[in-house]
Order: sequence, then C-alpha cells, then structure tokens
Amino acid sequence: MNDPHALSARYTCPMHPEIVRDAPGSCPICGMALEPVMPSVEDEEIPELRDFTRRFWWTLPLTVVTLGLAMLGHRTDFLTPDQRSWLELLLSTPVVIWAAWPFFVRWAQSIANRSPNMWTLIGTGVGAAYLYSVAATLVPDWFPDSFREHGRVGVYFEAAAVIVSLTLLGQVLELRARSSTSAAIKALLRLAPPVARRLRADGSDEEIPLDHVHVGDRLRVRPGDKVPVDGEVLEGHSSVDESLLTGESLPVGKGPGERLIGGTQNANGSLVMRAERVGSETMLAQIVALVAEAQRSRAPMQRLADRVSYWFVLAVLGIAVVTLLAWGFLGPDPSWTYAVLNSVSVLIIACPCALGLATPMSIMVATGRAATSGILFRDAQAIEKLREVDTLIVDKTGTLTEGRPALRAAVPAAGFGEAELLRLAASLDTGSEHPLAQAIVREARERGVALTKADSFESGTGLGVRGIVDGRALALGSALLMRDLRIATAPLDAQAARLRDAGASVMFLAADGALAGLLAVADPVKATTPEALDLLRRSGIRIVMASGDAAATAEAIAKETGIGEVHGEVRPADKARLIGELRTQGRVVAMAGDGINDAPALAAADVGIAMGTGTDVAIASSQVTLVKGDLRGIARARRISAATVRNMRENLGFALLYNALGVPIAAGVLWPWTGVLLSPMIAALAMSLSSVSVVGNALRLRRS
Repeated sequence: MNDPHALSARYTCPMHPEIVRDAPGSCPICGMALEPVMPSVEDEEIPELRDFTRRFWWTLPLTVVTLGLAMLGHRTDFLTPDQRSWLELLLSTPVVIWAAWPFFVRWAQSIANRSPNMWTLIGTGVGAAYLYSVAATLVPDWFPDSFREHGRVGVYFEAAAVIVSLTLLGQVLELRARSSTSAAIKALLRLAPPVARRLRADGSDEEIPLDHVHVGDRLRVRPGDKVPVDGEVLEGHSSVDESLLTGESLPVGKGPGERLIGGTQNANGSLVMRAERVGSETMLAQIVALVAEAQRSRAPMQRLADRVSYWFVLAVLGIAVVTLLAWGFLGPDPSWTYAVLNSVSVLIIACPCALGLATPMSIMVATGRAATSGILFRDAQAIEKLREVDTLIVDKTGTLTEGRPALRAAVPAAGFGEAELLRLAASLDTGSEHPLAQAIVREARERGVALTKADSFESGTGLGVRGIVDGRALALGSALLMRDLRIATAPLDAQAARLRDAGASVMFLAADGALAGLLAVADPVKATTPEALDLLRRSGIRIVMASGDAAATAEAIAKETGIGEVHGEVRPADKARLIGELRTQGRVVAMAGDGINDAPALAAADVGIAMGTGTDVAIASSQVTLVKGDLRGIARARRISAATVRNMRENLGFALLYNALGVPIAAGVLWPWTGVLLSPMIAALAMSLSSVSVVGNALRLRRS
C-alpha cells in the first residue's frame, strides 16, 4: 500500500488520475489544475488558487472600466469613437495578455496534445474577440461598412476582458469548492498525534516525535490523549473513542490484551501499550492511503463522459464556425458584428469541464464520507456496483461471529494426553492468522504450555493447516481435511457431533498420519449481526452462509441468526463456484469474509467485502473493507453507493442539459422568434457557474 508521506509530494488530475506529476501544474489532457494526491494536514492554499485570485483582483478594475466605456462611451462627447477603441485596447490588454496567460498556455497545450477541452474553447473565443478588436482598432480601413457601428468598426475588448475575469472568478470558486472534497482525508490525517510518550526502563516516560516510535516500544497513553500507533494494551483499563475510524458511535472498553488503533481518542483511564504497527503500517495510514487511491480511481460512468467531452469540444468548434458564417452572410446588419459575438458566445458557454467533473467530484466526496463511517472503498467501480447487489454470501467465523473464539474442549485420541494435544496444535497454529487458530494459541499460553516453532507451515488448503513440529508431521483442520489425508475420525465422531450441535467449530489433529484428537472452539455471534442481517433482508438482499466449518456448526449459527440458506464444509474453490452459479442466474453477488480461505471468493464476487478485523490477504482481495468488521456497514455502504450514483447522474444530466440548451441559444436560434441573443459575457458567467454548481452538488454527499 502506498505511503501517504510519499504520495503527498505527487500531483494528479481529478478528471484523469493516470496523470501524475512531481510538481503542481495543469493536466495535459483537460488542462485542469493538478492537485496533491494526498492533501496536506495544513490548510495550505492551492498554488493555482492563489495565482488566479491575484490575477482576478489585480485586473478586475481594468475590466470594469473597459465594460463601462463599451456600454456608455458612445453617449459621451469627450471621446471620439477611435479614441474609445484605443483606450479600451489599452485597458483590456493587461487583462487578456497577463491575467489570461494561463488560459492561452493551456489552449496551446490542448492543440499540441490533440486533446480538445474547455481551454480550447475559451482560448479560441477570447483570442478571436481580442485579435479581431485589435485589428479593427489598428487598421479600421480594412473593414467594410457593414462592420461599422456608432461611427467605428465594432470592437469587443469588453467581451474579451469580462470573459477572462468571469472565467478567473469561476476557477477561483471551483478550486475552493474542490479543496473541500479532500476534507475527509485531512480530518483523518489530523487524527494522528504529533508526539508519543515512550516508557524508559526505569518506568518514567519521555515525549518523542511520532516518527521516532519503533515496533516494540512501550508507550503511555494518558487520559484524553490520542493513541499514537497501533498496538496492544499491556496495562490499565479505559474507554477509547474509535468513531472517526470505525463508525462505532460508543466508546470501546480496553484492557490488557485488547487492540488499540492509532489516532483514536483515549477517555478517562491511563493505558500502557506495546507499539506493533508504526508509520505507514498503521491502520490510520492505510485507511488514508486507501481513501486517496479510491478518490483518484475512475468510475465506469466516467468513461462515457470522457468520450462525450472529446467529441463535444470538436462539435462546438464546428458549431462556432457555422454560427460565424451563417450570421455573417445571412444575418441582419451589422451582420458580422452579430457573427463575431454569437460565435464567441458559442465557444464560451460550452463547458466540458462541468461534464468532466460530474463523476470525479462525487467519487471524492463519497469515499471521504464513507471512510468516516468505517467503510473503505478500494475504487469507484465498487461504489457504482454495490447498490446493484441482490445476493450476499457471508462467511461465519469473524464475519457473523466475533472472530475471537475461545477453546471449549480438547479431546485426545487414544495414546495422547490433553496437554500434548494442545501443545502440538498450538505450536502448529502459531503461524496462522485465523481467529480459530489464535484461540487455540491463546489458551495454550494462558495454561503456560511451552510452544515450539513449526517448520514447513502451510495454510493454503482452506480446510486447515499443516506443518512439522518437533519432527512430527501435523495436520489440523476439518473432517474434510482428514478425509483427504485418509485419516479415520470415527473414534471421536460422536463427540464432534455433540460439540457441533452446540455451535462449536471442531478441528481434528493428525500426527504422523494418525488421529491425535479434536479441539472445539466456540465463537459467539456478534451483537450487531442480527440487526445487520435484518437491515439487509429488508432492503431485498438474499443472504447465504458459506462456511468451511462442519455443516452442523454452520447450521447452528444459521439458526441463531435466521439465515435460511446454508452451505457447510465448503472449500475455498466451492465458495468461488457458488458465486459463479449465482451469477449465471443473473444475480449480482457480494461476498463478505475475513480469512485467507475467503480470498478466492472475495476476488470472484461482483463486490468483495472484507472485515477490517480479518487477514491482510482477505482485505487485499476485496473492493470494500469494513474497518470495524460490523455487517451493518454493508447497509450503510449500499446507501452511500445509491446516493453517489444518483449524485453522479444528477451532475451528468445537469451538464448535458446545460450545454444542450446553452449552445443553441448562444448560436442565436431564438433570434427569429424572440429577438434574444446571448452576450458572450453572460455566456462566460453561465459557463463558470456550471462547474461550480456541479462541485457544489457533489458536496451534498457529505450529508448522506
């Protein structure tokens, strides 16, 4: 996963995330200002925002005076028509040449890169109006009488200057609005405290910078302090507010052995913790990196917008040429005055920027909003797809259940003692991340059993683990694993059945090809699971349990949770096959799981949903991660998904409707019936506001 500190020095385009640069600038495809891949914690002003603001305010007085001369100049007696033209040229030139210089740079880049965009239209429109006016001022005799108005050849310095000022104003408003879309990431970055309190050998503590904390350091977390890094509580009891990371509204009680997440807020107790994950390895750093990556991903809906934008700009250029010629040769006098004004209006009012921003802004706001609820989307495609899910396959352990099971029974076979059975099983399981394995290891350590490191550890079967302990070949797993190894479990089958009926998961241990015994681990159902399943059912989701545990154990949990469709003793390949079968029936399938054995199914599903409390492999194979491992997050994620897609459609619909109406009006189609023409200055204002309105609509998702 990317390091947030490394990402902070990179810049990318919100519309084209494949463009990444080491310094600020503009996108070579769309001309949009690049922004940091990872926002800074400090509210530093965007360089381009500062630059555009300065250009706007310094030249606004010149634009106002130029506009005043154009509107009232012919009514004054102290200036001749030619003098007015020269004065407007003098006033508007700094606006067009200096203030609009970034526009013309992007205009030239769009031509050189053969990527027509909004700057192609703005640069062409402003440049045409200004150069035409310069020619009319310098060599008015070159123009026929049909170009003359109020005693001079019509000039459009005021149009060029006002378009530049309004475009600058629109960019300033848009850049400020865009900076708000990264508010969620900035809020997450601010969670990390700048310092930590490290314990010395004599028991005293010292304050050190956060980046000086190392794995294994013992840290003190005082009442009211933020937890500096991820780790385990060694001493003390307290409540910790994890809401901003996990969406958990109530403080969580913490004591020895409990996990702490860096960036969470300690309440009224004092804790001593051991640092286990620091720097970019902490959950907070990984959440920030994942959210930033998701914000820069491209939604499938965006591909259509990109294709439309490219051809749209070319079409607008064509319409502007047709408008110029039609008004020039067929319009009323002064025909070429109307021709220039209307063609410039067509170029200015068309705004592919609004079309391009429609989906990226929605995605950026939605991923940030989801992250503050403990939901991490890996990419934009997952956001679009999740709302379509109608079938959810859930694993049992760690998904429906707490994932922190406890050993309930250790039943040795003939020739083995209970202590030896537990020692061998726990030694083998020390290399496993699975919650059932951790329960066995935890029980052995609590009993003071001395464990041996396993050799040739293997956990890829999906049905259990294998390895060598003290020279003995061990296999620990389900009855299916024993069957595959041709090891008879008959002597303990009756006891195994009774334990499964009570809801326990049963694992058999084989040593050197012979049955050594069984271990039963019970895992209570999460308190939030019934509510979560009820929410999902009411939203029309079909729920299916698929577990590698014995059928009896799976059915006991299904009965407790009200799940009617259960598949027990399924291999990882069976889960993936089940997903394939459902998809052939036309179902849109999500898979929720937390273990290594769930990874193939998570990858095969339309949307893979990993529990943040599960294994790294499961999280890496999924498109959505529930930080707290709470299935209620799926219902929340679907609501966010639906709201985001609705928001994107609103933005796209608005942008398309705006242009569908604006371009014909600017071309003058209403003139024959209403006598209405659209001033280039009004077109510039409408163009700027269209982009701002798209970003503003996307920001509404922060309240979803």
